[in-house]
Amino acid sequence: MAWDFSTEPEFAEKLEWMRDFVKREIEPMDLVFRGPGDPFDPRSKARRIMKPLQQVVKDKGLWACHLGPELGGQGYGQLHLGLMNEILGRSRFAPTVFGTQAPDTGNAEILARFGTEEQKARYLQPLLDGDIVSCFSMTEPQAGADPGEFLCRARADGDDWVIEGEKWFASHADMAEFLIVMCITDPDVAVHAGSSTIIVPRDAPGLEIVRNTAVGPKDEIGSGVHGYLRFNQCRVPLANTLGTVGGGFNVAQSRLGGGRIHHAMRTVGMLNKALDMMCERAVSRVTKGERLADKQMVQERIADSYTQITQFRLHVLYAAWLLDQDKGYTHRVRREISAIKAAMPGVLRDVVYRALHIHGSLGMSNETPLMDMWQYVPEMGIVDGPTEVHKVSVAKDILRRVDPAPGQWPTYFVPETRAAALAKFAPYLDEEAS
Repeated sequence: MAWDFSTEPEFAEKLEWMRDFVKREIEPMDLVFRGPGDPFDPRSKARRIMKPLQQVVKDKGLWACHLGPELGGQGYGQLHLGLMNEILGRSRFAPTVFGTQAPDTGNAEILARFGTEEQKARYLQPLLDGDIVSCFSMTEPQAGADPGEFLCRARADGDDWVIEGEKWFASHADMAEFLIVMCITDPDVAVHAGSSTIIVPRDAPGLEIVRNTAVGPKDEIGSGVHGYLRFNQCRVPLANTLGTVGGGFNVAQSRLGGGRIHHAMRTVGMLNKALDMMCERAVSRVTKGERLADKQMVQERIADSYTQITQFRLHVLYAAWLLDQDKGYTHRVRREISAIKAAMPGVLRDVVYRALHIHGSLGMSNETPLMDMWQYVPEMGIVDGPTEVHKVSVAKDILRRVDPAPGQWPTYFVPETRAAALAKFAPYLDEEAS
């Protein structure tokens, strides 16, 4: 029997140290540096505070744990990473302090897997060291995340790619040292064979950031960290191709799986933080002569939240365990990642709303973290593929293994199954009757 929910004592100690370190040293940064780019931007004043904290993490052997040993990482594995990310998800700054921030984790993964030695030296190592920031640029204004509708193209011209087109919601483009851009390189074949991923330095001639976009209404138009990009005859060397020409779809898919499961891991941390707030409010607030904690409707909300979080957490950890077992994004791993990605915004919506509601007007104010959490609900339903796409993917995978009924009636049609059962037990029934 191999099922086991225990954590080895040595790693449990590391997790306990992380909980204390995140709460004591990192969470206070959320209260001081509130700009959308502060956790990521090397130009932010927060960087001076983060640098010594990052060194502490490196000294503890807990830096950049998302890469396996075969790719030059620490080798903790996805299950351990899941337990770590539950803690890091409680703070915006914690992933960066531990070197596991998106989109750099996924970009590091594909650079390690598909990059040439020169590309790794120039881009991967500084990225792993935390010295630079990167961007993954895939979605387009007219297409969203549907590669079949992409129009941004790259054509070979001598020793260069010439890129023409637009990209949308390219996170961290403005602060990135380089971008990994998915382009159509052969429009005459299906996108699965006609797209390529190309490394574009931020200062490449012809790369224009039209404007930045923020999540939610509170930031001014033109602020935020998600870039609207225009490539005007942008030239980069053919040697900047990441992977093979025409293999861009496979490169993109290999990073998106990791991004999705890591989002889910960190969401568990956010959910637990919301539940903590909900419970503290319930035992502290008195109304109509009794604590909120003594009212059955509040108790129901707390119980429902705990149950949903536990179910979601176990599914996330199962997907992480499966990824460790299969050592890659196999068919069944992709199914489980799609399932947790589809479940994530719903669980987040339910739990955060309950916590917000129990806090009343304080919950919807800017004087608790709850409204900041609330804006992640639609974001988690859209980034790395909309919820509907993942639900369809899960359903198709389940249905492809199901055979149709051979006749007019379903295989569980009671009149027929009962007749078969009576025939099976007929000798015993005849004996009893005689």
